[in-house]
Amino acid sequence: MSNGTQTVTTWSLEQTSPDDLVPAHEPDAMSGIRIERAEVPSPELSRYLYTAVGGDITWTDRLPWTYGQWQAYLERPGVETWVAYDRGTPAGYIELDPQPEGTVEIAYFGLIGPFQGRRIGGYLLSFGTARAWDLAERWPGREQTKRVWVHTCSKDGPYAMANYERRGFRVFDVKTEEEPDVPPPGPWPGAHGATTA
Repeated sequence: MSNGTQTVTTWSLEQTSPDDLVPAHEPDAMSGIRIERAEVPSPELSRYLYTAVGGDITWTDRLPWTYGQWQAYLERPGVETWVAYDRGTPAGYIELDPQPEGTVEIAYFGLIGPFQGRRIGGYLLSFGTARAWDLAERWPGREQTKRVWVHTCSKDGPYAMANYERRGFRVFDVKTEEEPDVPPPGPWPGAHGATTA
């Protein structure tokens, strides 16, 4: 880190067949973990999840979005938000972004701080990746998924890369860039994972 910048490495990973997916162990039914699709496009919910998960790992690209921008994005055919709950409390989410030629990007994925390290992430990633592979079944006119991809970077959580690789994703591109060294935007002082100056 120098002159107000930091070196950030970004890895792009993919699966090219549903057979590539290596499912994680499903939590015991008594654990209280369940995953549901947020079928009603809700900028309030999506922005909450985005800031709650990404606040301490410098997710900033969508912070300037207006309500209308969130609504327009979420109403695009094939965009899906799957939310993991722990006994009724949102624990994290995975967002699927359909792209041309049968490609689906896992646009965002992660857990809120207090729910990390409890094996929820592997299950949520497995579940969400399977939903990327069967996306066309829920969206008439959508061509069958041929490729699922995601990117992660050195600013993400310490277990992110290993989780993707354990689920069967393979690296197809690596980029290293200098980025402005800005403090994470939140979630707020004193929240789990937040650092104070």
